[in-house]
Amino acid sequence: MRDRPHDDAMAEVFRKDPAYAVTLLNDILEDGDQGELLIALRQMTKAFGGISRVAEQAQLNGTHIYRTLSADGNPEIRSLTAILKAMGLRLAVQPIQMPVAHA
Repeated sequence: MRDRPHDDAMAEVFRKDPAYAVTLLNDILEDGDQGELLIALRQMTKAFGGISRVAEQAQLNGTHIYRTLSADGNPEIRSLTAILKAMGLRLAVQPIQMPVAHA
């Protein structure tokens, strides 16, 4: 039995359970770890047909997506929004749950 690369295994998980992908992205965004976010998005592009398909749907250049999602990437909001939209997702802002103060 041959080992599969981790990214391929995660792409399969995301294909089988898109709700898990959404939960994972939200958890990463809550933690604020950009590197982890870019890794998850790279893995998700595999699940959604690869860079070229996501690039076509996002109306972005494939090279731009590779650079944006690279370890050194620093995605602009419009690129990130387009990539997520190509995957059927979007960014959202939610209030932070603040603990209720007891009087």
